[in-house]
Amino acid sequence: MNHLVYLKGEHAAHMAMFTALEPLFPLISEVGERLRACIQAGGKVLLCGNGGSAADSQHIAAEIVGRFKKERKGLPSIALTTDTSILTSVGNDYGYDYIFARQVEALCRPEDVLIGLTTSGNSANVVRAIEAANAIGATTIGMTGGTGGKLNALCTHNIVVPSAVTARIQEAHIFIGHCLCEILES
Repeated sequence: MNHLVYLKGEHAAHMAMFTALEPLFPLISEVGERLRACIQAGGKVLLCGNGGSAADSQHIAAEIVGRFKKERKGLPSIALTTDTSILTSVGNDYGYDYIFARQVEALCRPEDVLIGLTTSGNSANVVRAIEAANAIGATTIGMTGGTGGKLNALCTHNIVVPSAVTARIQEAHIFIGHCLCEILES
């Protein structure tokens, strides 16, 4: 395998995907403003996802609580992917599909925002978390790819990355997460 050819191809695919994100900028801006309104109203941002999306959830929550670019007070955010005791006990007692929904039932309030990251838009535990947040009256945001999956019909806003390639979707999700943090801090 010629690694340079591979790398150039991946770079070209990455750049093409980022160019394809431009039509989503108004939606990303609207979601960022919704996050600002949530924090200003005393709410918090909850995030969830599986695998790489779990890592992205934690990354975005850390930027919100810690800081992104500006020195400021910490803002309330939590990734529902981090408490192994909750994840394993709920998974054992209720099933893996409920590991986030149960936490949403316990922690989410109507003034909050839940962001569900799933490259397909169909991860059962993220779908159930969004459904639980909707039942509470919270704002629900999807960060998906491909067709947007089930989250299209469930979320207040679903940011659908125009790609079917998991790596490209995840690269876009962290870019979008950083954009949201920038809007929160502005």
